Amino acid sequence: MAAGVGAIKVVAQPSRLNLLIHYGQGSVKLMKIKALGAFAGLALLAACSSTPTTTASTGGTGAEATGPAPGSEQDLVANVGDRVFFAFDKSSLTDDSNATLGKQAAWLAKYPSVNVLVAGNADERGTETYNLALAKRRADNARDYLVAQGVAATRIQTISYGKDCPVAAGNDESSYQQNRNAITSVVGFNPQNCK
Repeated sequence: MAAGVGAIKVVAQPSRLNLLIHYGQGSVKLMKIKALGAFAGLALLAACSSTPTTTASTGGTGAEATGPAPGSEQDLVANVGDRVFFAFDKSSLTDDSNATLGKQAAWLAKYPSVNVLVAGNADERGTETYNLALAKRRADNARDYLVAQGVAATRIQTISYGKDCPVAAGNDESSYQQNRNAITSVVGFNPQNCK
């Protein structure tokens, strides 16, 4: 630019861009630039000023992380299923229970360093003593199925909560059905918040 430039004013019009360059003592020089070129320059400037967004990556591979971490409690729940259900006053496994436990066994084979806790539960009907024994049988049957599928028994702990840790509040059949279960969880994670 020439010496003595006081100010530059940009005036945008639909078909062209005008630059008014003010020189000292009020003299003005008008420069017309093609709109496309000017807007391209502005777009480049705008792109340079934006901040990049960060995303989680999987160990530097460049792939974005999606879903739960492999081998985690969330992975077990989301991709396998963490619970099996029982009929009223029963501890025998159903075909649906066997299918879920089969998936759990395959998942445990894939993650051999993961240990699990199988918690047996009962609905609120019956005495405390009876429900503790029933829930223990449910947890034991689920554990035995996993062991029969090749999971080392040393990787599986069991506990009976009886009717003390319901997963569904309510005094109706729907709640009772949800509470008659065995829940498998990664050791250290307590989905029922029971002690």
